[in-house]
Amino acid sequence: MSRILIIGYGNPIRGDDALGWRAAERLRDLVTRPDVEILILHQLAPELMEPLSQVDLAIFIDAAAGPEPGAMLERRIEPRASGSASFTHRATPEALLWAARALYGRAAEGRMITVTGADFSYSMDLSPTVAARLEDVVEAVLRLIGQPFAGPCS
Repeated sequence: MSRILIIGYGNPIRGDDALGWRAAERLRDLVTRPDVEILILHQLAPELMEPLSQVDLAIFIDAAAGPEPGAMLERRIEPRASGSASFTHRATPEALLWAARALYGRAAEGRMITVTGADFSYSMDLSPTVAARLEDVVEAVLRLIGQPFAGPCS
């Protein structure tokens, strides 16, 4: 049985940076498969290396800064060493997958889903632009794990 780790991360009080959190919360309501674990984190940390070595697929969900608010990108992540020896406050999915492979001999297949944010100021709410993409993110994750999407939340 395939094991899957979904990681939604960001700062829940910085507006659109909470996208990963909100998507992971929504996925917790929808995904009931025992082979799927969903984590909600402030930031990526070295402690993820071991779990990333034990699953077949890791899906990371985060907001991104960029010129086109609301743009959604789904991409494959290739393990890659970080330019820094320290993981403090700057761990990337690529570096964590690389370190998992280096330390434990294997790493999950990695996928990244991002939405470009419009507003990262102090707020508990997503901007309307990013909120409108939340269900698209959820649908993309469900497609990646092979679970049908029942439609948007009410």
